[in-house]
Amino acid sequence: MEKIKIIFIGTAEFGLPAFKALIKDSDFEIALAVTQPDKPIGRKQIITSSPIKIAAEKNNITVLQPEHIIDIKEKISLLSPDLIIVAAYAQLIPEAILNLPKYGCLNLHASLLPKYRGSAIIQAAILNGDKQTGLTIIKMDKGLDTGEILAQTAINIDNDDTAGTLYDKLSGISADFVIETIKKYLTEKIKPMAQNSSLASYAKELTKSDGLINWSKPALDLEKFIRAMNPWPVAWTWWNGKQVKIISAQNQPIEINTYKPGKTFKYNSGLAVQCGQNALIIKSLQLEGKSALESEEFLRGHENFIGNILG
Repeated sequence: MEKIKIIFIGTAEFGLPAFKALIKDSDFEIALAVTQPDKPIGRKQIITSSPIKIAAEKNNITVLQPEHIIDIKEKISLLSPDLIIVAAYAQLIPEAILNLPKYGCLNLHASLLPKYRGSAIIQAAILNGDKQTGLTIIKMDKGLDTGEILAQTAINIDNDDTAGTLYDKLSGISADFVIETIKKYLTEKIKPMAQNSSLASYAKELTKSDGLINWSKPALDLEKFIRAMNPWPVAWTWWNGKQVKIISAQNQPIEINTYKPGKTFKYNSGLAVQCGQNALIIKSLQLEGKSALESEEFLRGHENFIGNILG
């Protein structure tokens, strides 16, 4: 196989293993990395480069950071790329750019398409109680995650997986999967398969307000909700006018239905909250402006938390 000129488009850490694998592979030449502009991060709003930019600069790869990727269409065209690889870029790639490379644009997607399209796809798998999720590589078209499927690989979702742990697992298996798929695709050993759009659902981007807990829902659903919202936006509730983040809860709820939804009560040495069906044992939580604590330690400093209605 002749050396393939690639442009890599990505921003988040999710795409880093695949990007590094492409850099190391002698069959590929990374001609350009495209990533989002540097942004202020954290409470101190420190201007921070994306993981992809940092890795590119360490490997002497040219980096472009347009506000809108269409603005660099001519620069991409002048490079005459054979292939564009997209992973967690956080911006829709316009058709004018998709049509530039000889072999098209491939996207690394963190779910088993066509089931979940959009942004919060890892969270959706946990929220819906799926037993498996995985990675899909598609040949991109002008739609959102609608392109033909080239390859998929699946992993199990464990009962204690959060969106954060699942993100890491999927990212961790992506490098070999991407390299293998690209090489098979370029040597015509893969037959692209159209998606069945009737099986698709859209997982919208999450905001802080999406983490608000509705205690009237069943405990089993809320346990999945808490895992899905971790690490962003984190499940949270109201207590005495303050926000309390619920970091983790016990996988199995307790069969208690004697209180109103949201009522807090002591359970053994820890904390439980009544839900619409059964109650949920809270393992760790965090009062706004404070550090996260195990429930037993939290109650030692906030005895008046017991007996309240949250929400």
